[in-house]
Order: sequence, then C-alpha cells, then structure tokens
Amino acid sequence: MHVAHDLVALLGPDGVRSSAELTRLVDRHTVTSWVANRRLLRPYPGVLVLPAHAQEWRTRALAAVVGTRGALSHASALTVWRRAPRAGTIHVSIPASRRAVRGSGLVVHRVQVPAVDRLGDLPVTPLPRALVDTWGHAHSGAGGPGAVELARTAVIDSLREGQVRVPELRRAIEGRGALPGRADLRRLVDLIEQGCESELEVWGVLHVLAGPGMPAFVQQHRVALASGAARLDAAVPHLKVAVELDGAAFHGSAADRERDTRRDVALAAAGWVVLRFSYLRLTREPDACRREIMAVCRARAALFG
Repeated sequence: MHVAHDLVALLGPDGVRSSAELTRLVDRHTVTSWVANRRLLRPYPGVLVLPAHAQEWRTRALAAVVGTRGALSHASALTVWRRAPRAGTIHVSIPASRRAVRGSGLVVHRVQVPAVDRLGDLPVTPLPRALVDTWGHAHSGAGGPGAVELARTAVIDSLREGQVRVPELRRAIEGRGALPGRADLRRLVDLIEQGCESELEVWGVLHVLAGPGMPAFVQQHRVALASGAARLDAAVPHLKVAVELDGAAFHGSAADRERDTRRDVALAAAGWVVLRFSYLRLTREPDACRREIMAVCRARAALFG
C-alpha cells in the first residue's frame, strides 16, 4: 500500500511521467522493478503510466504527447477543442524530420512544421487545421465507422458557433495538398456561409430547396414580430413563404413545439405562410416536399398578383 501511494504521488493525478523524470526522483533499479511487476506500464519508449489510469483518454493523450514530443492532432485535437468525444485512437503530429513512435492505440502523423497551440497542459494543432486533418483522414477511408459524420458535425458546429471563421478554415483547406474529400469540404463550407446551421439544413438546401422551378430562398431570414425577431430557416421574402426544417434534436420536446406554434401564429398574423417539414419527410420524401413548396409559392404569387 505504501508503494502504491508513493507511485500515485510520483506520477501525479493523471498517472503519467517520462522515464527520465521518474529516474531523477527514484533510482533506476526501483523503477525497473515496478515495470517488471507491472506496477507501472510502459506504453511507449520513455513513458510510464499507472495501470489504474492506462485506459483513460487524458492519460493516453498525455502519454502519447510525452512519448512522441508531438502535438495532439486530427480527432484527438478536436477532443481538446471540445468538438469530439473522449474516445478512440490517439492522433499526434510531429515534424516530418523526426522518426515516428509506434504503439497500440496511437497514430503518428509526420508533417511539415506543424503549428501548435496549447490548451492547458496539452499541445494541440489549431482548430482549423484539426478540422481539415480530421476531414481528410475520414475521407481517406482510414477513419473507421462514423469518422465522416464526426468530421462533418465538427465543421458545422465550429462554424455555426463562431469557434472558427470561414476564411480561417478555407486557408487551412488550401494549405493541405491532396486533401481527400476537398471538393466536398469546400461545398459544405460554402453552404454554411450561405446560412446552413445544421446537417438537416444542408440536406434541405441540396435535396429540397434547390432544383428547377424552385424560387430563390434566403437562409436564416430575420422577420420583426411584435414578440421579437424571428429567424427563418429559409424564406421567399416577397411571397412571405417560410420553410422550417425540423430536426428532432431541436424540436423534440413539448416546450420546443409550443414555442414553434406560438411563433408560427405570430408569423401568420404578419401575413406569412409557414411550411414546416420533419426530418423524416425531408429525408424520405424530398420530391414531395419540393412539390408542396412550389405549389404554395405559385398560389402566393397568384394571390399577390
């Protein structure tokens, strides 16, 4: 028990320390015996970890940083930027001139002079670069199940919430030569810049609101109401037609539905027609949704003469 207590004190709350640091505090033979008795694990050369912490994401990330002298990158950097869950393989980027360390659950990317930010005690690639790297890795087929969805969600949310700006992300895209999925990423960034704020809105613009016969829509159109300003997912202002794309995550609760109903009544009082489409209808019946929108727009155009 005394030795275990000493180990916790020596390796700190995350249970990670370099071998060089530890042997400055404890003689080398003692450290060797701890490793032999599996009181300490050596996941990478020169790195020691407490077994009780070995599977924790932060401990694995710190061990990878210590072992490679690199910066967390790709989806691991997104985790630190709070754009990805604490799970999966640890990604680290190092200068191309250095030799890559190998280890279970670790991917080392050798790149040209990677830029590095620091969040707390973790070195990470800047968010625009992390988004682009994650996108390229996912679209190369190496990212595994769900990698493309994670990359898309991270791009949409980071831009929507202002954590990264469109020009910054575009520069990061152009700075990556031969980026897998580059055209799709450019297209997604363009759609977000036009006003798309969710994956459902991207789907709606591409598969419902565009095409022959459809009017020109203004995304995130603001309307002044007596109760305050309303922002419409898509609108044809001169016809006062609004199209709302309802994702379950944002419109699933009773409170959300009540809020939407009150707003729709206020819009109707101001002369607007609100067409509200669910996620299921948009994704399963895009052609039917398109026909209904066009029919209403034709009727409104005839009404306004």
